[in-house]
Amino acid sequence: VADVENHGGPDQALYLYSSEDYAWWAGELGAAPEPGTFGENITVSSFGSGDVRIGDRFRIGADPLESVLVEATAARIPCSVFAKRMGEPGWVKRFAAARRPGIYVRVLEPGEVAAGDPVERINGGDGYPTVVDLMDAWYDASPDPQLLERLLRSPLAERARTNVEQKLARVFV
Repeated sequence: VADVENHGGPDQALYLYSSEDYAWWAGELGAAPEPGTFGENITVSSFGSGDVRIGDRFRIGADPLESVLVEATAARIPCSVFAKRMGEPGWVKRFAAARRPGIYVRVLEPGEVAAGDPVERINGGDGYPTVVDLMDAWYDASPDPQLLERLLRSPLAERARTNVEQKLARVFV
C-alpha cells in the first residue's frame, strides 16, 4: 500500500474489482487491462460494482468451512497514486465519471481463498445506498442530505463515514 493514511485498514481490508467492469474498460482504453491493474486484491465475475450496496456480503472460497465472508464498505475513490500507475491523462476524472469504482470490503470471517474460487453474493445491504451512490455523494458539491443520512446508517468504512459526516455538517451550516 503506497499511502497507508488513505488506503487499507480493517474497513478497507480488500479491494474487489469485477471482470465485467474490466471488459467495459477494455473498450474505453482500446486494450484489455490485466487483472490487478486497478490495484484490486481479488477480481470477481458475475456482477459489476454498480449494483452493490454498502453492507452487501460476499462469501469467497470453494470450501464453506475455509471460505472468507466480506462486507462492502466503500467505493474506491481514485487518487493521484492510481493516476500515476495508469499513466492516462485525466485518469482520476475519467475513472470517477465511469461510475465503476470497485468495492472495498471488511473481512467478517477470515479464511483461505485461491484463484478460481467461487464468489457468492449475499445481499446484506438491502435498503442501504450503493457504492456508486457513495461515489456520487463524494463528488457532489451539494449532495442530497437524505442520501448522506442513509449513507451514515449503513456500515460504511470509517474514512468514508468521516467524509459523509463533514458533507452533512456543511449542508446544515
